[in-house]
Amino acid sequence: MSSSAKQQPYYLSRTDVIHPLASCSKIGFELDGAVWPSAEHYYQGMKFEDQALREEIRTADHPTKAQTLAAKNKRSIRKDWKQLQKVMMTRAIYIKCRANPDVVAALLATGEQEIIETSQYDYYWGCGRDGRGHNTFGKVLMAVRNKLREEQLTE
Repeated sequence: MSSSAKQQPYYLSRTDVIHPLASCSKIGFELDGAVWPSAEHYYQGMKFEDQALREEIRTADHPTKAQTLAAKNKRSIRKDWKQLQKVMMTRAIYIKCRANPDVVAALLATGEQEIIETSQYDYYWGCGRDGRGHNTFGKVLMAVRNKLREEQLTE
């Protein structure tokens, strides 16, 4: 394959509980003084300043349950959430990687491929039905991949 040939994108779903790079994969990590069962739990929990609600989300038995609890409490979402949501997801993915060498290996194995979150309905985190979504989750993964590579070079 010539160096000018474009690599196929790497597709994944954020909601895949088995895929190590998905935010819903049940791969835990410690961040902000608590152990989070998944990146999705952390992301959903950080939407709220109410510690009791955050704890209820953190201890939900499944990532989709954490999403449901957050959705039920959408009126209580912190006012600055729109500005913070990408930062919080990036922190969760990065710390999840730092705590789990298998996740780092999976992310680095994507090489230079563009990572695309395949959600048909989410035009912010995913590519959307028509492929014109922001693909923010894919961009977060690629940014974390670049940071991990830089860190490997300086170790």
